[in-house]
Amino acid sequence: MSVDLDRLSERADELWESSILPSLCEFIEIEALSPGFEPNWAEKGELDATIDLFSAWLDKQNIENMSYEIHRIDDRSPVLLVSVEGTGPGEVIFYSHLDKQPSRPNLWSEGLHPLKGVRRDPWLFGRGALDDGYGGYLCVTALKMLQEQGVPYPTSHFLIETCEESGSFDLPPYLEALSEQLGNPDLVVVLDSGGPDYEHIWVTEALRGLVSGNLSVKVSHEGVHSGMSGGTIPSSFRIQRMLLDRVEDSVTGKVLIPEMHVEISDKVHEEATALAELLGNGIWEQLPVVDSLLPQHPGSKEILLDMNWRPAMAVIGADGMPPSQTAGNVLRTNTDLKLSFRIPPGVDAATVDELVKQRLEENPPYGAEVTYAQDAAADGFHAPPMQGKVAEALAQASKHISGLPPMATWVGGTIPFMAMMQNKYPNASFLCTGTGGPGNNAHGPDEKLHIPSSKRLTAVLAATVAAVSQ
Repeated sequence: MSVDLDRLSERADELWESSILPSLCEFIEIEALSPGFEPNWAEKGELDATIDLFSAWLDKQNIENMSYEIHRIDDRSPVLLVSVEGTGPGEVIFYSHLDKQPSRPNLWSEGLHPLKGVRRDPWLFGRGALDDGYGGYLCVTALKMLQEQGVPYPTSHFLIETCEESGSFDLPPYLEALSEQLGNPDLVVVLDSGGPDYEHIWVTEALRGLVSGNLSVKVSHEGVHSGMSGGTIPSSFRIQRMLLDRVEDSVTGKVLIPEMHVEISDKVHEEATALAELLGNGIWEQLPVVDSLLPQHPGSKEILLDMNWRPAMAVIGADGMPPSQTAGNVLRTNTDLKLSFRIPPGVDAATVDELVKQRLEENPPYGAEVTYAQDAAADGFHAPPMQGKVAEALAQASKHISGLPPMATWVGGTIPFMAMMQNKYPNASFLCTGTGGPGNNAHGPDEKLHIPSSKRLTAVLAATVAAVSQ
């Protein structure tokens, strides 16, 4: 039985309006900080609350042959596993997460708040609306629509975790413990990505990995008047600058650890050229930079390569420095910086994590106390393009529903689950997609979900999943 694409599109619109958006607004109201940002997550109970909310929504969907169970291993963050017995051959694993990044409400625009779902078409604003609250709703709804049409579909497992924003450090034991329940998937679908516009259906073929840690430099046991100590006691901030020069060229931005780089193939160069021609200057223009700022390397192609295939370092946090308004003339005892390195696919995160620690801690300038506490390490992901009936169904549904063919892209962010699953299921096909796009501000102020593209993706995903059983 073939899929009625027009009916899929109409039904996706109906279900988003009547079912998904109301529940998603309730989800936004739960802070649900990821364990790496909220050590007392268990006591607060908010990660459990998101699972309870989603489970209550599941109960109302009237999905046949569905079961779900909340899994807990020791003191790790919980995982929800939803299973639906298929009516056709094949198996699919769907992945999403319910934990969130922290918010700073004072940075959100007037009338908006990270814990309040606000609809201003075409957007739904709120922390977690995009990353990644909508993912589980979209995937389950795609399968529900196939049931409604009586179209054969594969056995499906929906794995929903609550530690992704912390690097999924709690997930590996669950993948091992749930191996039998997860089966042997033909297709792994991940809803935590997006693309450079909201018109196409975007398929992410590559993701960067991540290593991060806290670099601490201590020079004294208490603050000393800068008139008494300046020029005598080396500044902890200046020592930080010296240490950062070991890992990054401050003039060019090039990461100076060779093992963090990969050879960029001719194929990737060709794909970057094609994407640059399609997207033009929009790659840079969609970034909220000040008017006078220039990119690290000019040209859309180079920007794409910088964002996806070259390593980059960012200082994402600092301790030991008082606010400028209350800073006295005191040489501070210490400067602590949180460093984040994005690494291209093909780099072994565990190896370079150790290299960073070694390079920063060895031979500390002036004999200062220097420590680098490793925080997270996750490999990147690079999958071959999908082929066969699934790829054909994706192309046909995308063209029919959006009027445009699906497009392959890369995303500079990290989804640790992808590398874990690729290692576990090397013969599976991967569909990493989503409706993130320009200006969505995931992790930042005014995070927002693009509703029309999310509805389209729901319909396209349904048709694509049905092809697994053909």
